This record gives sequence, structure tokens and C-alpha cells, in this order.
Amino acid sequence: MAAPLELSCWGGGWGLPSVHSESLVVMAYAKFSGAPLKVNIIDNTWRGSRGDVPVLTSENNIVSQPAKILNFLRKQKYNADYELSAKQGADTLAYIALLEEKLLPAVLHTFWVESDNYFTVTKPWFASRIPFPLSLILPGRMSKGALTRILLTRGEPPFYHLREVEAQIYRDAKECLNLLSNRLGTSQFFFGDTPSTLDAYVFGFLAPLYKVRFPKVQLQEHLKQLSNLCRFCDDILNSYFRLSLEGVSPAGQEMVDANLQKLTQLVNKESNLIEKMDDNLRQSPQLPPRKLPTLKLTPAEEGDSLQRLSP
Repeated sequence: MAAPLELSCWGGGWGLPSVHSESLVVMAYAKFSGAPLKVNIIDNTWRGSRGDVPVLTSENNIVSQPAKILNFLRKQKYNADYELSAKQGADTLAYIALLEEKLLPAVLHTFWVESDNYFTVTKPWFASRIPFPLSLILPGRMSKGALTRILLTRGEPPFYHLREVEAQIYRDAKECLNLLSNRLGTSQFFFGDTPSTLDAYVFGFLAPLYKVRFPKVQLQEHLKQLSNLCRFCDDILNSYFRLSLEGVSPAGQEMVDANLQKLTQLVNKESNLIEKMDDNLRQSPQLPPRKLPTLKLTPAEEGDSLQRLSP
């Protein structure tokens, strides 16, 4: 009997099994290859909340990062690329590299750096999955981590300033989306009628960008103009994740959105309160501790006290 496979990942919303791109990549590949994963929503520990997801556990094996997890699944005979030719395999590697270089920085920026999106959508959603008081700390750290990752990969000359980096990453992302749309064409999947690793990566990167309701939708608007990529995401959701998403009615989704809006307001109020408390503490005068006056007794009083204390 094969060892049980358990995947720890971020949960879902907006009709998605997960709003986390890297978790979606692994979940989609498992569906395509038939790997029997047991999905566990992360338990809000420090380790899980620091972004070490998705994590695959099997007996004594613990594997993180999508590429390593997919390689592990292939070794367990769950191979979605079995029918690909050598050229298609090479194309897969090239397109994945393109996604990570050209599209991922813009996805990170949309979720974690764009101010309106972060404070209205991203921060409240992730804060709701993290226990207090970590919910007030970790989303900010994750945002800084995303910005650092963007600047490390795209902040080289001639782009020194953040605005120049932002403009360039969105140009690159739109170009990448156009290339993907042209490559997909009218096909159901990128290599015909059977999904593969490339389909899992494209779905994982595009689906959150396509489905999550952001106030700032620069890249989302461009994606929605490419109807074949939107159809691609919808087909995978309907064909492979329909059972796990059934029962969410439009009215139910509206309630989820309303609750998220309330949570947004609550988290922002808590953050503002903590900031005000910090400001007040910094601005308050720092007085030295008061010395208590020393009580001096007369010789007669000292004698009375000793008599009362003696047995």
C-alpha cells in the first residue's frame, strides 16, 4: 500500500481551492496526474505562516517548493507528462522559466505591494487565517518579503527606483500573458487535450489573478481581455475542482465577501490602534522612577515595634 500523501497549503476563496499560486500549482498537478493527496489547510503555526507552503508529507519525507514536490510525485509514478515528447518537455521548462521571470513579480506586486489591494484584500484574507496577535504582524512581513523578492530579481540597473520597477514588471507580465494566449490558441490545454505540468503552472499563476476581486485591477483587466486564458482557468476549475467547490451559491459568496469586508475594517482598526499606542508611548515624557521616602522611627517607636514582632 502506497504511503499517504498529505499537502499542507493555504485555503481558498473566490471560487478557488486555494488563493496561493504555488499551492494551486501542486493541487492542479495532483489532479492531472491522479495523485491521491489529502489536502490540509495550514494550521497557522509560525512555520506555516512564514510562507513555507505548500509542503508535501509522505512517511519520512517532507518536501516543499512546487518544483521539488512535482518531481517527488513523478518518482511515485504520478506523472502528468508521460505522453510529452522531448521537445514538449523542453518547451515546458522554458515556459515555466518565463512565468517565474516575467509574470510572478507582477502577481506578487498585485497581491502584496499594491497598497489598495494589500489593505483591502490580501492582508485581511491572510490575517483571518493567522491567530491574533500574529495576524497583525505576519502579513506585513510577507508583504516585505514579496517586495524584497521583486527588487532582488528586477531592481537591477537601469531600474533603480520602485516606480520604474513597477512599470517594467507590468509591461513584462502583459507581454507574458500575450505569449501564453498565442501559445494556447484554441486548444484545451497547452499540449493538446491532456493537461501537463505547464498547465498546472499556468493555472496556478493565473487563477488567483483572474478570480480574486481587487480594487486595483491593472493586470487583471488585461488578463480578462484574453478570453482563451480565462476559459482555460474556468475549464480546469469546473473539470477538476468542481466537487470540492460545490455548494457555494451566489448568495453564499456574497456573504463571504461581506464578512471579508467586515474583517478588513476590523484588522485596519486594530492596526491603527496599535500604531496610535506606539506613537503615544514614543511621545510621552520618560520620567525617572520615583524613590519612595524612607520611614524613620524614633528610638521609642523602634522599641515598640521589636516588642510586637517578638514571640
